[in-house]
Amino acid sequence: MKSTCIILLILSYISVILAFVPQLATPTWGKTKLFEAPQDDNFDGVNLVRLLGLKRVKKMQRRFKREANAEVARTSKGTAPSPVVAEKKSSLKLIISGAPASGKGTQCEMIKKNFGLVHLSTGDMLRAAVAAKSDVGQAAKDFMDAGKLVPDDVIIGVVKDRLSEKDCMQNGWLLDGFPRTAAQADALAQSGICADCFIFLNVPDEILVERVVGRRTDPETGKIYHMTFSPPEDKAILDRLEQRSDDTEEKVKVRLEQFHTNVEAVKGSYSDISVEIDGTAKPDEVAKEIGVAISSKVTA
Repeated sequence: MKSTCIILLILSYISVILAFVPQLATPTWGKTKLFEAPQDDNFDGVNLVRLLGLKRVKKMQRRFKREANAEVARTSKGTAPSPVVAEKKSSLKLIISGAPASGKGTQCEMIKKNFGLVHLSTGDMLRAAVAAKSDVGQAAKDFMDAGKLVPDDVIIGVVKDRLSEKDCMQNGWLLDGFPRTAAQADALAQSGICADCFIFLNVPDEILVERVVGRRTDPETGKIYHMTFSPPEDKAILDRLEQRSDDTEEKVKVRLEQFHTNVEAVKGSYSDISVEIDGTAKPDEVAKEIGVAISSKVTA
């Protein structure tokens, strides 16, 4: 009789557990209804706490809660939204400035090669706009044909049109020696044209004068030599070299004075993105410093 009672008690215990389990975790469209014991601690007329003990009921609650959470994770796996991918940074936009003979032309070529940017000078853009017969190109041509300086608003229009073209939008751009004045810098900003980095090549005036005065051009090839730093080895080339009329000490000093008057104001317009590079070093070393400077501004 005693053994029969024990068997009946065990069967009763099992039946209660089996009846109890389906109510513990019911998935509903990605959410799970966790087990909540009835307020009167009864289930279908059976007092669970009295039957199983409060400690065991709480243990069961914790176990089924863990299983329910695991089920939610399994059912939602593969359906969760993909992580947000950071927007690709727009193409690099640079401005480089430097006095005559500061090595700006050399560095522009190296920057173009290293970063794949579209190299743009004001002269090139004006000529292209005139050739394309665009509205701003025609306006520029009228001033140029009359022997007048092209006004800032026309130049800004030419620059804006050029920077909106596909190659500049995709590859980024390098503005060479522009803007030259604070007014041009302000006009660029008002047109919505912003750069990532403003690079200034700093070379003392005495070195600039020496570089300019010693320059010579081969009229047949257009190649530029320097009588001190890079003279031609061929005597025939040496004999035909020519000096530009404005490459004299007197004229270069006037050009440098004008340059310094304007460049300080331009640098002030880009103080937050400006980097100053020692332009007296070897070209490869200058290029390396420029690369580091660009990275510091772009990733800042």
